[in-house]
Amino acid sequence: MRFSLHTALLFPALLGSLAACDPAALTALNGPGESTVPEAVRAVAAPNQNVDSARLLPEDGCWWYEYAGPVETTLLPLLTPEGRPICSSAGASSAEVEA
Repeated sequence: MRFSLHTALLFPALLGSLAACDPAALTALNGPGESTVPEAVRAVAAPNQNVDSARLLPEDGCWWYEYAGPVETTLLPLLTPEGRPICSSAGASSAEVEA
C-alpha cells in the first residue's frame, strides 16, 4: 500500500473532524461542573431530564437539555410534568420561569 503526501496531510484533518463529533465535547464546552440552572427551573422541570446540562437558548428564550441517545447527543426542550416547555419571561412560550 502506497501513501502519498496528499494522504499524509488528509489523514490528520480527517481525524480532527471526527473528534469534533464526540458528544463529550459538547459537555466540555459548557465549562466546569458548576450548574447555571436556576433553582426555579429545577423545581418546575419534569423528572428523567438531564437538568444539569440545561442551558437557556437566546433564539427562543427556552431551556434545552442534552439528551444522550444511542447514536448521538442532541438538545431537547426542558419540559414541565405537563409537557410544556420551560421558557424565561423574555421567551414567548408556555411555562414561564423568571431566571
